[in-house]
Amino acid sequence: MRYYIIAGEASGDLHASNLMKQILVLDPKAEFRFWGGERMQAVGGELVIHYKDIAFMGFIEVIRNLRTILKNISFCKKDILEFKPDALILVDYPGFNLRIAEWAKPKGLKVFYYISPQVWAWKQSRVHKINRSVDKLFAILSFEKDFYKKFNYDIDFVGHPLLDAIGNDLVEDPSVIRKRFNLGDGKIVLLLPGSRKQEIQAMLPVMLEAAKKDKEYKYVLAGVSSIPEDMYASILGNSGVQIVCGNTYGLLSVASAAMVTSGTATLETALFGVPEVVCYKGSKISYAIAKRLIKVKYISLVNLILDRVAVTELIQDEMNAERLSVELKKILSDDRTIAKMKMDYTELKSKLGGGGASKRTAEGIVNFLRHV
Repeated sequence: MRYYIIAGEASGDLHASNLMKQILVLDPKAEFRFWGGERMQAVGGELVIHYKDIAFMGFIEVIRNLRTILKNISFCKKDILEFKPDALILVDYPGFNLRIAEWAKPKGLKVFYYISPQVWAWKQSRVHKINRSVDKLFAILSFEKDFYKKFNYDIDFVGHPLLDAIGNDLVEDPSVIRKRFNLGDGKIVLLLPGSRKQEIQAMLPVMLEAAKKDKEYKYVLAGVSSIPEDMYASILGNSGVQIVCGNTYGLLSVASAAMVTSGTATLETALFGVPEVVCYKGSKISYAIAKRLIKVKYISLVNLILDRVAVTELIQDEMNAERLSVELKKILSDDRTIAKMKMDYTELKSKLGGGGASKRTAEGIVNFLRHV
């Protein structure tokens, strides 16, 4: 069968690639055409557009790039129709993918959504649109099934794909990672400033200022392969912070603490048992709009899933070098703080549904297509 997949971010590329592998187990002759990145390319098929060319963060950035976004949507519709897929699989990336779903369903396409849009955070009325436009919705957070039930919408909870991704990708011993990148034997503080240019430009300078305040630890920047190294270098300057690109999981396996931009990385860090401080800083206008619209108590997935403050969140004005340095010191040297956070992480893992999300989703898609 033919599968058209749209993943618009680094995390989507990761989870879509693992889903593709599981689809191939059930459908060895599967043909893939997709929007994504290197991980999906490694599985096979044809890459149409790389996610780094379509990732825009924040309300203002979206408005500035609206012409490009609308052009991409128009091209995507045309490309889907020419490919004639048996299944259209949308992976997260809701601003773009929900528009495609709404268009595709009336065209007679079978539409599957993997990683439910976070409609519980804002615009809850979109649940009705999703119900009309999506044949099967696969959620990765346990509380999402109950949320959708309130709207009489039965969805599939498949567990969190990060549990599979971490199990599949972390193959090296931490001592090997330390030796390969000359990280030494001391405590390592990891900087995870995000995967989008706008995030990195906003977050990394503040993280570097915090790092300057305490030279006791080794600070390492976990770079992503979709961002040019010279961009990182222009911000790092002579800070002395080491950069390692394309090996975030390896770095997490040796880190003692981390400064993490809000997003999937907050959950990845927790699953490696690394104490963290969660950071977010956007443009004043984007933040003001978001504050009015978003209906959740927390910005990190760790706190959202546990429904309490397990990790400190530094948002907007609180995201400054002084405050970040104070919080970082706590998770590096306060034994009670560290022990409590690790206990919370244990509970978090139990709430994620165990491994096998990619396999369950692939089975849901392929079995649905075979019985249509």
